Amino acid sequence: MEPSSDAPLDTTKLQAALVRVLRPLVRLLVRRGIVFPALCDVLRELYVNVAEYDFALPGKEQTDSRVSLLTGLHRKEVRRLRGAGAPVSVVPASLSRTSRILARWLADRKTTDAKGMPRPLPRVAPPGRPSFEALVKSVTRDLRPRAVLDEWIDKRLATLDEADVVTLLDRAFVPGGGDEQQLYYFGRNLHDHVAAAVANISAEAPRYLERAVHYDGLSAELAADLEQRSRALAMEALTAANRQAHDGCEADAGGRWRWNFGVFVFAEEMPAADVPAAGVSP
Repeated sequence: MEPSSDAPLDTTKLQAALVRVLRPLVRLLVRRGIVFPALCDVLRELYVNVAEYDFALPGKEQTDSRVSLLTGLHRKEVRRLRGAGAPVSVVPASLSRTSRILARWLADRKTTDAKGMPRPLPRVAPPGRPSFEALVKSVTRDLRPRAVLDEWIDKRLATLDEADVVTLLDRAFVPGGGDEQQLYYFGRNLHDHVAAAVANISAEAPRYLERAVHYDGLSAELAADLEQRSRALAMEALTAANRQAHDGCEADAGGRWRWNFGVFVFAEEMPAADVPAAGVSP
């Protein structure tokens, strides 16, 4: 893959967009105590890794000199870093299992109501009737359903009441606190969103759907109303997509492809200098 020279991007405009993309990430790094030299080390290794593997010429061995040319790093530095491997976000086993069980709970019409919301499930039930135990066994036979339930209760993903009924908690949908699950999805979802946008910028015609509805100059009340309504619309879309994917997987032969469909909602108070002088701007 060669850097494209057919339609060179305006580097000044690209850098301005990059600053806006990186600002919240830098804010997170500073808050978590990751200092600038540490970030430089990560970027240096990543530059070498991308140049080495993503920009290799077909049929030719990638050389230190070419990687140095692509990255702007000295050949001695390139030689030291090549083959080290870029940071990789491996799916934790417990997270993969939890995600598959949650996806099935939210997709199966036997375990959801008419609005697509997860029903509380009895922990155990006669064969043929929905239950938490049957749900877990439909995904994995490697673990006892009770062990999975105890893990979920410990992580506050679900509750078990006196009637032996399991109820899914909101935290199962939106992990918080910077735990392993949240950080994994932070990396995966941001990667896929950015990758889709980069692919659209690099192609003659946009390949991926990457759109947003945005208005400025709103009152706090209207912004809050729009945020609440957009959350509801997003959950409807995600529920419908999950059900279709679940139904399709039942008959799919499987392969090497993956698919990700995501939405985001964001609202913030703007600095006074940035508020439009009149009205709103779509």
